[in-house]
Amino acid sequence: ALALDMYGDGKNTQHPEDAQKFVMEAVSNAAVAKERFLAAYDLLKQHDASDPTKIAAIGYCFGGAVVLQMARLGADLDGVASFHGTLSPQGPPAQPGVFKAKALVLHGADDALVPPAQVAAFKAEMDAADVDCTFISYPGAQHAFTNPAATERGKALNMPLAYDEAADHQSWAELQKFLNALFADS
Repeated sequence: ALALDMYGDGKNTQHPEDAQKFVMEAVSNAAVAKERFLAAYDLLKQHDASDPTKIAAIGYCFGGAVVLQMARLGADLDGVASFHGTLSPQGPPAQPGVFKAKALVLHGADDALVPPAQVAAFKAEMDAADVDCTFISYPGAQHAFTNPAATERGKALNMPLAYDEAADHQSWAELQKFLNALFADS
C-alpha cells in the first residue's frame, strides 16, 4: 500500500473551504495531477514488497475521484475503487480501450455532494466506454459514510456528512471481495 499526497507539499486541512481550494489546485492542472499519480505508481511498482503485475488504486472522497480520473486517462491499473468520491470526469469522459481497469464504486444513496444526475451520467459514461464497473449504492448513506468522525464534522461545518457504520462495513467487505476476485488468478 502507498498513500499519495495529491495536494502536494504535505498540505492537510480540517476546513472544507481549504480542502476545496486544495482540490481545485490539484485538478486544475491535469498534467501535474497525472504526473503526481504516475510518480507514486512507478515508485510502488519498483518497491521490493510489491508485485508490479498486481496494482489497484483505492480512494476515498477526493481520492475516489482521482482514481477514477487516472483510469479515464489510461493509467495501467488492474482495478480502481472509489469510496464516496465525486463521479464527473475532470476532462474528457472515459473512452473504450483507454479506461482498462475494473472499477468498483461505493456510493451513499443520500450523498448530497453527488446528486442523482451525476450518478446517472457516470453510469452512462461507464456503459459507453464498456468499462467493467460495479456500482453499489447504500440506501440512507451520506457523503463520507466511511469516516467515523463525519457526523460530528458535518454538524460543526453545517455540511451533509454522516458516518454510516453498516455502509462502512459493507463497503469494506465489497472492496475485499473486489480485490480478491481481481487478483485471484494472478
